[in-house]
Amino acid sequence: MIEYRTECDGWTAVWRWDNARIRIMRVATTAPGPPLIAIDTPTAAPDLVTSRERFPKLDRLWDAVRRDYWRHVCVPPRRSGRPRDEH
Repeated sequence: MIEYRTECDGWTAVWRWDNARIRIMRVATTAPGPPLIAIDTPTAAPDLVTSRERFPKLDRLWDAVRRDYWRHVCVPPRRSGRPRDEH
C-alpha cells in the first residue's frame, strides 16, 4: 500500500488510501517529541473523519490531506499517440 505525506503548519501527516478511506497512519510535529498518532496497521488507523473529530485544532492539516487525496484520485487521463490532425 502506498503511503502519502502531507505537511502543513509544522505538522506532517502520513496517510494511506484504504478502500475509499483515508487512513491516518502517523501525525507528528516538526518539534522534538512523540508523534500524536502512530499506527502500524492500516485497518486500526483512524480515518480522516475520526482524526478531524479527535483533533479539531489541526483542521488546516486535515484540509491539506483532503486536497492531496483528491489530487491523487483525480489524475487527468494521459493522452496517448499523436495529436489529431485538424482539418
